[in-house]
Amino acid sequence: MKAAVLEALEKITVKEIPEPVCGDNDALLEVFGCAVCGSDIRIFHYGNDRVEFPAIMGHEIAGRIIETGKNVTAFHVGQRVAIGADVPCGTCYWCRNGMGTNCSINYAVGYQFHGGFQQQMLLNETILRYGPVTPIPDSLGYDEAAIAEPLACAINGLELAQFTPGKSLCIIGLGPIGCMMLELSKVYGASKVFAAQRSPVRLAMAKRFREDARFISTQDENLVEVVIEETDGRGADCVITTAGTVQAHQDAINIVGHRGYVNLFGGLKNQPELCIDSNLIHYKECFVMGSHGSLPRHHKMAVDMLARGDVHPDWYISERFTLDQVNEALEYHESRKGLKVIVEPGRA
Repeated sequence: MKAAVLEALEKITVKEIPEPVCGDNDALLEVFGCAVCGSDIRIFHYGNDRVEFPAIMGHEIAGRIIETGKNVTAFHVGQRVAIGADVPCGTCYWCRNGMGTNCSINYAVGYQFHGGFQQQMLLNETILRYGPVTPIPDSLGYDEAAIAEPLACAINGLELAQFTPGKSLCIIGLGPIGCMMLELSKVYGASKVFAAQRSPVRLAMAKRFREDARFISTQDENLVEVVIEETDGRGADCVITTAGTVQAHQDAINIVGHRGYVNLFGGLKNQPELCIDSNLIHYKECFVMGSHGSLPRHHKMAVDMLARGDVHPDWYISERFTLDQVNEALEYHESRKGLKVIVEPGRA
């Protein structure tokens, strides 16, 4: 079978490899769609402590089960499923108490476990027992179902930020996750929504996801001044940074209101050290926290939302590539010309 193998930093080779062997407690997945994530780009350029070469990336996955081990009863051959990234070990303190994103081992598909940039993928016992393996309805296409993984991360981010109906929301950064936050703001009953972005192209793309939001071009307007002025000095109830920049993190703390929540969702890579005025947190009595990844229940919620049409998966998919074109897919994603890029390993 064919796979895109990350052999070293910035070196992916598409080649024939042996088909994975399905054990008694495993299943095999035929991969039909695997979306490119910003995390894949970071692994490609910088590596990751959890990734050993040779590796197969890709963790936003949908496909069909083509084989199951004799002990597998929860899934069956022919079943259409979406796969998420974070796989709780199921046994550590955090996993036993429902906080698998803080798992002591921190397993993930496309990291320790080979991911979706291959034609067939092994779903091992740990993935099947504890991970996000969610059946998808026939009404949802494979490419669309692959979008459930990042959507699940957005759901987790809003949940941890204690977001409830009637609150105001400011989203800083309008890439795929930021746009998902915009759509989710309708589902979660946000009142006033601010959406900030530096890139004019990304800003224009984001407007379809919530037309009544107050869109802010940070090239032309001062984000902090706009939010403070248009909330009559109160600031936003919740601020989520889906841009991984120090400036976004600093602005978020400046514009959150008293008793509000800041979710530093966007991780920082190759950025200066973050320096904040802790007195802002002290006197606002605000909560500054972060989130990453998602739990299997978030993944199921995401699939359900996509199937119901609460979130529009087709709005996110900008381009599709074959497995042979995986390097082009990564380049396109990194160019930020679109939102989500899908690699289709089964397409010639």
